[in-house]
Amino acid sequence: MKRPTKKDWTTFGIQVGVWAAVILLPVLTSWLITSNGQYAMDTLMMTGSMLQSPMLLYFLNFYVFDRWLFQPRRYWWFALANLALMAALNWGIVFWADYAPQMPAMAWLGMAIGFFVYFLLNLAMIAAALGIRHFMRIRRIRQQLQEEQARRTEAELAWLKNQINPHFLFNTLNNISSLAAIDGEATQEAVAQLSDLLRYAMYETNKPSVALQGEVDFMRNYIALMKLRVGRNTVVQTQFELSNPQQEVAPLLFISIIENAFKHGVSSNKPSYIVLQLKQQEKELCFECRNSYYPKTAADHSGNGIGIENTRRRLELLYPDRHSWEMGLTDNGQTYYSRITLHFPAPAGNK
Repeated sequence: MKRPTKKDWTTFGIQVGVWAAVILLPVLTSWLITSNGQYAMDTLMMTGSMLQSPMLLYFLNFYVFDRWLFQPRRYWWFALANLALMAALNWGIVFWADYAPQMPAMAWLGMAIGFFVYFLLNLAMIAAALGIRHFMRIRRIRQQLQEEQARRTEAELAWLKNQINPHFLFNTLNNISSLAAIDGEATQEAVAQLSDLLRYAMYETNKPSVALQGEVDFMRNYIALMKLRVGRNTVVQTQFELSNPQQEVAPLLFISIIENAFKHGVSSNKPSYIVLQLKQQEKELCFECRNSYYPKTAADHSGNGIGIENTRRRLELLYPDRHSWEMGLTDNGQTYYSRITLHFPAPAGNK
């Protein structure tokens, strides 16, 4: 049997307090009306005697019968235990019929009705004990389910983010490897930029959210590294408009879209372009990417779209009902666009 917790003692104290109030309220009322101490004491004795059976039935069902008889579905034993307890607590009432022939018919009828109502009161207290126990049990189960769901969501988010980190790292290392054979000095600079990226990814993104300014700096460095492997026929434009650089956002949320833009939007021998925009307003943040579209062939395809699927899932988990994502082809299939909008609560004091 587990040791009672602080919450258990609190629940017990509340119930005792409610029953004490029910018993003492008639006493206080009689004292205020009559100012007679003896009459108030008589009222206390009468009220306590009348509520003794319902109160004991309530507590025994709440703490004993529900757990050992009702929940294990021993319904016959549960019913017999309560009937026996009611008979023991109301012994005089059980044999009231012995005196019935000596009473007038109307008095007999009135007493029968009173005893029936008293019997219903006892049953009501049993039902109340079971109902409150059931409500507490359901609430505890729901709380446990919510906690489990929160743990699962947190674990899934960590798994998704851990997939993103090596994904962009793999592509960045490929870029630097290609540059090493061409320009050694530029390679050293790229390695330094990669070091900054890794430092941010490893130490700054361990939190659920980061400052928007940090994400922008990370994207700038990442774009600079990705531009190392594109030719002169590729134009890359960026525009970052921040009204509140300290706004908290999920880390590494847009990096997969940028990666896909360089992957599918750049051709080695055709004019290509990538336009990236991040605009922040009071209640929303909009990230948009437009790029020329040169889909990879089956032989050249890699990644299996894991980055985009991870981004979609993270948005569903982190911003449920607070985001929109539009994507598709325009200009007769020549341009691919992706637009993510995040909605934030209004700042304090604003509507």
